[in-house]
Amino acid sequence: MKILIACEYSGRVRDAFIKQGHDAISCDLLPSETAGPHYQGDVRDLLTERFDMMIAHPPCTDLAVSGAAWFAKKRADGSQQKSIEFFMMLVNAKIPRICIENPIGIMSTVYRKPSQIIQPWMFGHPESKATCLWIKGMPLLRETNNVYDEMMQLPKNKRMRLHYLPPSKHRWKIRSETFQGIADAMASQWGIAYDTHPISTIT
Repeated sequence: MKILIACEYSGRVRDAFIKQGHDAISCDLLPSETAGPHYQGDVRDLLTERFDMMIAHPPCTDLAVSGAAWFAKKRADGSQQKSIEFFMMLVNAKIPRICIENPIGIMSTVYRKPSQIIQPWMFGHPESKATCLWIKGMPLLRETNNVYDEMMQLPKNKRMRLHYLPPSKHRWKIRSETFQGIADAMASQWGIAYDTHPISTIT
């Protein structure tokens, strides 16, 4: 399949699909941090092409509830509305199989509730970080290695590592990266031959 990984600079999800034999390309305004097919620029430049699947990670700064204290300012200056419109542009892309990933935020009411909420501990990482998935044309993601009990043995600052990251210029990048276990699950479960596996009715 030809797969677009939108708003990804790490190459982690892209490379997981490539390992499964797919033609995957990542796209972001930033350069890719790992060698591989990558378009540095606006994802809208690529949406005129034909893709079988898109997994998108639109910026969450203006949408996540963690930034609610600044929502009034973001509404006033129009930045939140622009982020909503970008999110919905990805949702409505003419691609048959789509997953939009974002933290818990306003899109649950502006658009709809997510198809599912996943956690890193469901995929082998003893950490907590709720992530929403809005899925069209594909089944829900199944957990692969539940390490919840192991995680709960850790101190809070370890199991919520991303929340406790100290301030730095790279903090936002570290927090936005997809966990490897989740990337691998997406590639192994969604990277199947859809010509022999009918598209899910989930929308």
